[in-house]
Amino acid sequence: MKIWLLRHGEAEPRARTDAQRCLTEAGRNEVRRSAAHLVGRPLQTILASPYVRAQQTAELVREVLGFGGMVETVPWMTPDSDVDDAMLYLSRRSENDLLLVTHQPFVGALGGWLVSGQRSDALPMATASLAELEGEGVAAGLMHLRSLRHPNK
Repeated sequence: MKIWLLRHGEAEPRARTDAQRCLTEAGRNEVRRSAAHLVGRPLQTILASPYVRAQQTAELVREVLGFGGMVETVPWMTPDSDVDDAMLYLSRRSENDLLLVTHQPFVGALGGWLVSGQRSDALPMATASLAELEGEGVAAGLMHLRSLRHPNK
């Protein structure tokens, strides 16, 4: 099983609410560069946070890849989401190749939990960073970090 973790691209500093912040043009370019690393990968599903910047990031990835599937919005991938909720949800998924588009600090904590089994070992996820994890299944400390890419500014 492979899971790719993608943090959204750079977002505008302010909006009416945090959930409504949109990507900047620089953020869109970051996402396009990161999405290029997914070309040719056998993605089955893209899961995205309901926040606008994550939705925009997921749609850009979909465009770059020519991905015919839908982006599935899941409520448990916000900045302050609980890793335990994510683990429960992910353990019920049947896909072998998932892309999760979400936020810090959640994305770093989830990646660290999957790789090391320690919540304190968060992956360093800058905007539009892409982590590739691989393992037999979704379990704390049982996935391997295959790559961690940060887009060049």
